Amino acid sequence: MSENPRQTAATVGVYLAHPRPGSFNHALHDAVVRELRGRGCDVREHDLCAEGFPALLGAAETGTVDAAPAPVEPLVALHRAEVAELDALVLVHPNWWGMPPAVLTGWVQRVLVPGVAYKLGTAAGEPAGLLRAGRALVLNTSDTPQEREQAEFGDPLERIWAACVLPYVGVTDIRRTVFRTVTDSSAELRAGWLARARAEAAALLDGLPG
Repeated sequence: MSENPRQTAATVGVYLAHPRPGSFNHALHDAVVRELRGRGCDVREHDLCAEGFPALLGAAETGTVDAAPAPVEPLVALHRAEVAELDALVLVHPNWWGMPPAVLTGWVQRVLVPGVAYKLGTAAGEPAGLLRAGRALVLNTSDTPQEREQAEFGDPLERIWAACVLPYVGVTDIRRTVFRTVTDSSAELRAGWLARARAEAAALLDGLPG
């Protein structure tokens, strides 16, 4: 009897954007990475601040729609090559002024570029996403209560990820969880949040290779 073909493990990129070691964002990142690796995934993990990702977009990289990307630093080139190989993405970051931290914003601008993550397919500017990854999990922390977030700010991070960025590059299954409020949370509550993050990471794998 012949053996069944070996399945290729899912490749998942996990990106952490928080500058302070020991933050709860770090704990979320570590929990997700352990869960995914425990389930046999090929995890490409990046602590963007710790690895010194160069977030500043240079002038040479602008105005290159549908053209070959301009030469960039080796670390940026590595991220561009890697993101094209992923089956799913996980983004872990705090809500700062209704935005991701600057290092992650710079990662979006320098990595999810034309020819790597999307192309403009019509004169009207409708994008065609190029990423293989069809799903993403966004894990956010916040110190703003949910009622105030919705009433006063309208949850800008939801718009950024679920409307502006991820669908543009071909990600159609977008899952997001917000843990709040972090500063006054108990150890027991945080343990429950970490368990939820692990469960969300496990659910992200349903239907993926491996």
